[in-house]
Amino acid sequence: MTQQSAQGTIWLTQDAFDKLTAELANLKGPVREEVIARISAARDEGDLKENGGYHAAREEQGKLEGRIRQLEDMLRRAEVGETPPDDGIVEPGMVVTYRFVGDADDETETFLLGAREIEPEGLTAYSPQSPLGSAINGHKKGETVSYEAPNGKMLEVVIVDATPYTGA
Repeated sequence: MTQQSAQGTIWLTQDAFDKLTAELANLKGPVREEVIARISAARDEGDLKENGGYHAAREEQGKLEGRIRQLEDMLRRAEVGETPPDDGIVEPGMVVTYRFVGDADDETETFLLGAREIEPEGLTAYSPQSPLGSAINGHKKGETVSYEAPNGKMLEVVIVDATPYTGA
């Protein structure tokens, strides 16, 4: 159940998978039809060079098609549902608590290791492909891990806890 497999599997809860599937169906159906209708109506107005409504609708269509491709790719690569074992090993689907080396024991941060699309209210989600996510993936509670932050600085974190995300 590693999100770092050759295909780039994405761990999703069943609820997140269902929401993304519904969003995709809506975008490919009613939303796409409405944008196409707006483009057609704007095209019928005449001169396209100075037709702001036409250009805005075409731009919206580009964004819509990009989101459709993103959702299709994500759902194709999704691994759904199974909560990882409660063994203290960091992997997608785990709620991870960590602190930076040198910080006080009570200065911790907690996040869900998984796709941002499943980010539950009140809990940040980090992708397993993010610098922190890829560094700690596969490590155990109590281990210290180093990683390179996006700014190029080397950081060290201690994995304080790793428990399965239960959806609560």
